Amino acid sequence: MKSNKNNLVLLPIAIAVSIVIGITIGGKFSNSGGIHFSDRKINTILNLVSDGYVDTVNINNIVEQTIPQLLSNLDPHTVYIPSKDLNAVNEELDGSFSGIGVSFFLMNDTVRIIEVLSGGPSEKAGLIAGDKIVSINDSAFVGPSINNQAVFNKLRGIKGSKVKLGIKRNNTNDILSYDITRGDIPMVSIDASYMVDKEIGYIRIDKFARTTYDEFLQALVKLKNEGAEKYILDLRGNGGGFMEMAILMANEFLPENSLIVYTKGRERKNDQQFWSDGNGSFQNVELAILIDEFSASASEILAGAIQDNDRGLIVGRRSFGKGLVQKQFQLNDSSAVRMTVSRYYTPSGRCIQKDYKKGEEAYNQDIYDRYAHGELSNKDSIRIDTSNVFMTVNHRKVYGGGGIVPDIFVPTDTSGITSYYINVSNAGLLQKFAYEFAEINRDEFKELNDYKQFLRILPSNNSLLYDFVTYASKNGVPARWFYINQSKSLIVNQLKALIARDIFGTEAFYPIYNKNDKMIQKAVKAFNENKASIPISENISN
Repeated sequence: MKSNKNNLVLLPIAIAVSIVIGITIGGKFSNSGGIHFSDRKINTILNLVSDGYVDTVNINNIVEQTIPQLLSNLDPHTVYIPSKDLNAVNEELDGSFSGIGVSFFLMNDTVRIIEVLSGGPSEKAGLIAGDKIVSINDSAFVGPSINNQAVFNKLRGIKGSKVKLGIKRNNTNDILSYDITRGDIPMVSIDASYMVDKEIGYIRIDKFARTTYDEFLQALVKLKNEGAEKYILDLRGNGGGFMEMAILMANEFLPENSLIVYTKGRERKNDQQFWSDGNGSFQNVELAILIDEFSASASEILAGAIQDNDRGLIVGRRSFGKGLVQKQFQLNDSSAVRMTVSRYYTPSGRCIQKDYKKGEEAYNQDIYDRYAHGELSNKDSIRIDTSNVFMTVNHRKVYGGGGIVPDIFVPTDTSGITSYYINVSNAGLLQKFAYEFAEINRDEFKELNDYKQFLRILPSNNSLLYDFVTYASKNGVPARWFYINQSKSLIVNQLKALIARDIFGTEAFYPIYNKNDKMIQKAVKAFNENKASIPISENISN
């Protein structure tokens, strides 16, 4: 496999111009001679319907509804994107959109701002956390018909365009008016980076967008400057994105000439190999990567590269199992098709794509089957294809098909999950209480330097819990103290994290929210017991 190594050593510039992975932008459809007959047949049927069907029909609507059904016969990840949705879909991975720069949530049919982006249009205009948006462009914008998508549609728009907001602020009875000029808003893909202890840095990666590598490198350097010598990368719930970013991130940790990933397709132009270039700045740090059943695609590429090269420890539960690479083809009407063009393989030769031959319904049901089978709570219930065996660099056994199996298994944490917790959580009462608590105390909290000072002046755990239970009772969830006491630690910790987020922003949320996280605790324990050192021992205790 190394015969073409000199041409395939990982170079950021080469990657940027060659292949965008996970989901790649570009390309045009061309008809080959083999599909002319089918093309004529479809057109004939559409003409027959248009000319002679008993009712008047919109042919364009029929085509729009038919294309997804046609593509569903291929694989679950080949999809059609209507023109009306394309911009929003691309924005998710392009790393930015044009808007006003706020985070919000809906409470009591009103848009409430919980964070104002530093340096963004809203901060420049004078909006602050806690403001309520009650009108947009002189039209009332409150009531049960308001949803998140409606807010996005109103607040996002063309760069340089203006939007007029009516704002209700607690310190005045007047409705304040703000004219805000929309600008480029970065979509951050690193949710948090902080020190777990004096040696261990933690980075949570939400997606693999165009800006992820740059954000990731900044987070690594920041933590290094704070004393980090060991790193936990949290990929839980990360559904992937650009494979290019996963390759660049893996390159930071791998010695020169380590295979990161390769792809194979029906056409040779889709066959690629990617090797590390030896220029990574973190080749000697200890590393643990957290994954779960929703870690997919680029997440699995990064985890697979680290595992197969015996470069770090994979902690958590078996990943999703998406080993297909899509390329996006733009159509003439500004719609697009994301079509699978190749499969990717981890360095040991694994294709971790789970079976999709039984249809899309069965494919989507797989996660629920894992729950039912007990896999998420018991390591011995993980379904491993023992006939599909591969070897890591240090000759440890790993298995292909159906995702990345972790080196250390951590079951789902159900401690504190009671019917009471489920009821208050489903009703959104944790978020609502936290927002109102932050509002009442905002003037006091805004004088603090960070969330650590905030934690020191909060009411006691018992007091905070009692206030919440009283609030929940007034909002339809009666107190049931037998279950409340079982959920106490979970509820109080989440309340603290949510209040900190509403005061200090997202960066303050995860250090508190992760305090009792079992998967992080397992990774820290592995570091302390030298199980994440290089090379990894074959006999890792789960």
